[in-house]
Amino acid sequence: MAVRAAGVDCGTNSIRLLIADVENGSAGGQLRDVHRETRIVRLGQGVDATGRFAPDAIARTRAALADYAEVMRTHRVERVRMVATSAARDVSNRDVFFAMTAGVLDAVVPGSIAEVITGAEEAELSFRGAVGELDSAGAPFVVVDLGGGSTEIVLGGEQVLASYSADIGCVRITERCLHSDPATPEEVESARQVVRERLEVALGVVPVDRARTWVGLAGTMTTLSALAHNLTAYDPAVIHLSRVTGSDLLEVCDRLIGMTRSQRAALPPMHEGRADVIGGGAIVVQELVRELRARAGIDELTVSEHDILDGIVLSIAN
Repeated sequence: MAVRAAGVDCGTNSIRLLIADVENGSAGGQLRDVHRETRIVRLGQGVDATGRFAPDAIARTRAALADYAEVMRTHRVERVRMVATSAARDVSNRDVFFAMTAGVLDAVVPGSIAEVITGAEEAELSFRGAVGELDSAGAPFVVVDLGGGSTEIVLGGEQVLASYSADIGCVRITERCLHSDPATPEEVESARQVVRERLEVALGVVPVDRARTWVGLAGTMTTLSALAHNLTAYDPAVIHLSRVTGSDLLEVCDRLIGMTRSQRAALPPMHEGRADVIGGGAIVVQELVRELRARAGIDELTVSEHDILDGIVLSIAN
């Protein structure tokens, strides 16, 4: 008998919903999507500087979550799990955020409330969601979930072998370093230095030299694939499990970093609200390309549309 479950991932930049059916006892496997949606709410706006959620950011997030709750009721969701990641780990006023989520989610499944998960838990869920469809011959996998506030790097095959959560997400890097439009060479170099320092620590923990396949998750990665493949519109079916060479990634990232925000926004596959921060994400990706070439001899990225959301739903399906 199938269970209909909903996962909500509330990150620094976006809030995302997955409603899916999964068979009882299906520990690893295939979900049947019912509804999948992403909205840019920028919950982490200013968090790196202030250490607090801005009232406007909470209001935007509440409006999106209320719409998601209506969709969940329409689809008769039986179980729901909402996780909050990097931004919610960093703030002093997160009680306001959790009270808001409880008020909205209680109308779907009584007693539901968002939970903050650690970087290790985030890495585990992302890895589980990402590798379910991949050929085990490609293992070990290094899965990189590049979010707004943090980037999770996970190595594993049948199970996670090592993981690290680095505070170098696209929003955090943009707010910290990339203030001009377009960013100046000095700002870009400053951002690269921050990313290199954080990656040096992360890759000291995660032995990526053992990896055979690089898998990229989340909006920066999927948008880069869409641009590399010259898509005229964002098409998840085409992007899912697409491959991009290291050279193509470097070239697309260079173009994005050099553009103004309005130029990025005009690109057909660009999701509304991502144009002003994807330059920061592109710098992270470029440094990852160089590190994975040098450490593991990997020069190709596989992009997955299945990620932490799929892992969240699988975690509550049984």
